[in-house]
Amino acid sequence: MATLQMRDIQKSYGGLSVIKGIDLEVADRELVVFVGPSGCGKSTLLRMIAGLEDISGGDLYIDGKRMNEIGPADRGLAMVFQSYALYPHMTVRQNMGFALKLAHVSRQERERKVAEAARILQLEPYLDRKPGQMSGGQRQRVAIGRAIVRNPKIFLFDEPLSNLDAALRGQMRIELARLHEELNATMIYVTHDQIEAMTMADKIVVLQAGRIEQVGTPLQLYHHPANLFVAGFIGAPRMNFLKGRVAGADPTGVAIDLPSGARIAVPVEPGRARDGDAVTLGVRPEALRLDAAGPLAGTVRLVERLGGLTLIHVDLDRDGPVVVQIEGSDGTMPHQTVRLAVDPAACHLFDEEGAALDHIARHPLAHALAPSSLAH
Repeated sequence: MATLQMRDIQKSYGGLSVIKGIDLEVADRELVVFVGPSGCGKSTLLRMIAGLEDISGGDLYIDGKRMNEIGPADRGLAMVFQSYALYPHMTVRQNMGFALKLAHVSRQERERKVAEAARILQLEPYLDRKPGQMSGGQRQRVAIGRAIVRNPKIFLFDEPLSNLDAALRGQMRIELARLHEELNATMIYVTHDQIEAMTMADKIVVLQAGRIEQVGTPLQLYHHPANLFVAGFIGAPRMNFLKGRVAGADPTGVAIDLPSGARIAVPVEPGRARDGDAVTLGVRPEALRLDAAGPLAGTVRLVERLGGLTLIHVDLDRDGPVVVQIEGSDGTMPHQTVRLAVDPAACHLFDEEGAALDHIARHPLAHALAPSSLAH
């Protein structure tokens, strides 16, 4: 059993408040990812969980026990940092077992735990090598192995893949997901990379300026963002945003007029929408398609051919730039004039304050995706 609860957690440095009242529960064996832009407080929050930063206000519980005054060594946690922090003069075997040696664990028990961690991480052929003889991905696995041998209640990862190249990051994401399943452990993972968050997490916590913007599964956040910030942060390519005004609302949804004169009817609850209100239409790139009869017109500025899919950057007449995601073999070229159609059911609508209006006709996965309370 390894659960974590935060109740109104706050952190201040003098008069500067950086964590502004965090309420969160992490369930046993859950992989929770903290994601957000640089400076949002995600690493500070992780360090507070680890005991490396004092808690200015609120309460932190691990397995129901209050931890505010408990030191890092006594919390039963293990942390993996962005830098590998390995001892260059020690072998992999010695690096992984060093903390156990300091804790006066018997040599036989140390060897058993190191051997088991090496098996899980596929490091058995490298146990007698030194860090300088290994690749970045292998060294990061050693750092993770050093955490595994301690058999912690909760694993904490602070941007562990940031120093790796793109190919290694992709490989290590798969390995960490496999590791979570094999260890059946509770993990909290910090990253600024929303692709890591989407592909690895059981639950994502989106942070901005020391506050939680939304909590939910990857698909909940993708299909039901609570506000403009989450909608723009989750998803690659990011969601397109078009400014408009409410042209009418009834029980079937809300119609909005764009600056170009195009009218889009979005099936969202009209409760907060009034005629003439300024709103923002959110459209994922895959919800746009090339269509000669479409209501949106513009000129192709750039075409990114990625193999299986193509991204077309279009400057719409008076409505601003958008990105369209289409099938990879499409032959559209830069400087072409195109028209675009929109899937209204896949659109999102945000009010003047940036809050999302609730959909009437939900995504086909709605019953699985619809959260009871995602916005914080």
